[in-house]
Amino acid sequence: MASHSTQDAAGRREDHDENVFLFVPNLIGYARVVLAVMSLYYMPLHPRTCSLLYSVSCVLDALDGAAARRLGQSTRFGAVLDMITDRCTTTCLLVFLASAFPRWSIIFQGLISLDYSSHYIHMYATLAMGGNRQSHKQIDESRPWVMRIYYSNTKVLFTVCALNELFFIALYLLSFSSSPLTVDNASFKASQSDPSTLWSSSWGAGAMEMARANKLDETVPWCLLYVSTPFMLFKQYVNMVQLIEASKWLVQGDIEMRRNARFAQKRDQ
Repeated sequence: MASHSTQDAAGRREDHDENVFLFVPNLIGYARVVLAVMSLYYMPLHPRTCSLLYSVSCVLDALDGAAARRLGQSTRFGAVLDMITDRCTTTCLLVFLASAFPRWSIIFQGLISLDYSSHYIHMYATLAMGGNRQSHKQIDESRPWVMRIYYSNTKVLFTVCALNELFFIALYLLSFSSSPLTVDNASFKASQSDPSTLWSSSWGAGAMEMARANKLDETVPWCLLYVSTPFMLFKQYVNMVQLIEASKWLVQGDIEMRRNARFAQKRDQ
């Protein structure tokens, strides 16, 4: 009997001493945040460096989940950290694209709104209706097939998310790109003048426009865009279905709650 008490006390002490903030998946999550911030620093003027840092941050998104499953360190904090990092990094890139392609800014604003609203209401519905122990990635058989495929298969989830980000990275690179002929003409014109006399501030709007003017060959970004477009469209479809289904789930809970309240009121009468 005493041995069981000692073991229980040791187990409670071990649980108490665990520092969830320092779990390996969460450390990877912090690294993703650092890389994302660094990519934002280079985003206005250095497309290659920005794209590399941003891409590494996205790839680590798969590594933290694998580490959590292998080490038994899956936590709600880690899930929320992962989701917040995903939403914030994508939003920051879309904000840049809205300024780079002002004619299409309403599209990027709509994508930001859809991304945030669908994930927020899905997680809120999971917590409110599924209980605080259910993960937002646990989709039962009553949900649409597209959500079951998206969330139940880690390979599908990673591929769709990665190529969705690749689509936006390709657009970002295109904002610095043009055809090789245009690049040669721009280089010739730049060689005929002193940039320092044109742009007094290296951080001003003029310097940003100069950096974006014909800096990259457009061939590779266009190829990446064509390859990733179907996955981006599929991801937006999943977001729309997720938004609708989570809304229905919450309304179902409201109906049940109101029905129970009426029954309770009748009993009291």
